[in-house]
Amino acid sequence: MTQTRYDVLAIGNAIVDVLASTTDDFITEENLTKGGMALIDADRAVSLYDKMGSGQEISGGAAANTLAGLAMLGAKCQFIGQVAKDQLGEVYAHDLRAVGVDFTQAPRDAEPPTGRCLILVSPDGERTMNTFLGASHFLPAEAIDQDAIANARLVFLEGYMWDPPEPRAAMRRALEIARQSDTQVAFSTCADFCVHTHRKDFRKLIDDGLIDILFANEEEAGILEDSDPASAIETLGKDVPLLVVTRGPQGAIAIKDGERFETTALPTTVVDTTGAGDLFAAGFLSGHLQGESVTRCLEMGAVAAAEVVSHFGARPEQDLKKLMAEKLG
Repeated sequence: MTQTRYDVLAIGNAIVDVLASTTDDFITEENLTKGGMALIDADRAVSLYDKMGSGQEISGGAAANTLAGLAMLGAKCQFIGQVAKDQLGEVYAHDLRAVGVDFTQAPRDAEPPTGRCLILVSPDGERTMNTFLGASHFLPAEAIDQDAIANARLVFLEGYMWDPPEPRAAMRRALEIARQSDTQVAFSTCADFCVHTHRKDFRKLIDDGLIDILFANEEEAGILEDSDPASAIETLGKDVPLLVVTRGPQGAIAIKDGERFETTALPTTVVDTTGAGDLFAAGFLSGHLQGESVTRCLEMGAVAAAEVVSHFGARPEQDLKKLMAEKLG
């Protein structure tokens, strides 16, 4: 049987996003950090869900969102993540396959249930995320297919998955296989708390030469290097072959082989910033896989990010290929 050759194989949290509009007062009353991301337990997930207003349920997860964008741009993609054998697990698998991403991991027939992220969107479009990881915490190392990793052009790893021991072991196995083959490794730090918690491990991955492409926002870069963002970007740019740092409304920076590239953010009406970084990575990696210049890759990332922040949810609603052609020619 011939092994499918994927452009990108990603390992990440299988999470269903539950989005609802909120007020700044509600954020304060619930002792939440506006614009932050917190891990919550099952009891808190139930309590907060009951207090949220009516919302939308949309399949998410950082790496899966990136794959959804890549698949829409023509890449052959596979996702490795864990859902439970429940309704949300079925919804999640259906949504991912519907956008053209292969997802074959068997659902887990045990507690806890499929993970979900309760996302409160403030009037200014800022999102406050509260994540119950659920079944995604229990992705076993055995889920990593050696041939699939070895035959992929690029493996994309999600920093959120470094926290629980089983997914961390799965990611380490993927890294080992990738280094034994010609598979590139892209790693996203994902959130400031991830870097605070796992700074030493993330730094070691960099120092050991295991990361080819590092994605971070400027705050995460600063935490990773324990310095101001500008200094951190300069340092990290020397330590990884390709560094990509997003800066929200200020655009993004990339450093490749010591050369610095920049792009501005596209003007758009911001409705919900959920998935902005994920889709930026999708646009950038799509260009990278096609052999585009770094500047062009940054511009493609900016187009994809602008699309996803213009509506609720972390998956694109417009035809990304058509949008790229319209915006970039």
